[in-house]
Amino acid sequence: MLALESVSMNFGGVAALSDVTLAVAEGETLGLVGPNGAGKTTLFNLISGVFPPSSGRIAFAGRPLGRAANWKRARQGIGRTFQIPQPLHELTVRENLTVAQRFGAGKRDEARLDEILELLDLADKQHVDAAHGLALTEQKALEVGKALAVEPRLLMLDEVLGGLETSAKRAFGGTLMTVKERFGLTMIVIEHDIETIRTLCPRAVVLNFGRIIADGTPEAVFRDPEVVRSYTGDAAA
Repeated sequence: MLALESVSMNFGGVAALSDVTLAVAEGETLGLVGPNGAGKTTLFNLISGVFPPSSGRIAFAGRPLGRAANWKRARQGIGRTFQIPQPLHELTVRENLTVAQRFGAGKRDEARLDEILELLDLADKQHVDAAHGLALTEQKALEVGKALAVEPRLLMLDEVLGGLETSAKRAFGGTLMTVKERFGLTMIVIEHDIETIRTLCPRAVVLNFGRIIADGTPEAVFRDPEVVRSYTGDAAA
């Protein structure tokens, strides 16, 4: 479904990503992990069209994305969340979803919004001010809801479980799997918590200094000496 070929991204003289080649199959749930500053969010930004890569090629569903704008990529089926929830101020939860749907899908579908609100346990909060009336877990759920409102085939989740305590993280992880099955999604999950990746993702890719250093099952990659070094500086840990 998604293919990156020799993708690099430079900011001035700094290489945020270097020669990244990666394929994600339809229906797959891929964990994307690595230390802070490894290039994970930059990769999401390239795929979603925040900015084009300095070099390399990105294709989605067999079609090169080229320099297509982010809204065009959304309408092709690419949805993403952001690390920090970004509700539209002075709008309700439902209005936030409506704006996302109009922008990303180019239409209104109230039945789909109803379904999203129910799946994410936000139906009782749909008329609440999204910027001031939600707990952290609900803010994270709204981020996912906005991404789902664009009717994606590929859902990219940027640390949506970050900052949640253990039980909330487990419950929300279960909700994400329900959402994936309900809408038949392919998912890429950025997450620092190793147990979360092991639970949600049959495959994990590790980035460090903008390069892929491991790709395989979570059990295998988290035992890889280079991966251990990237987190701890101690290959024997």
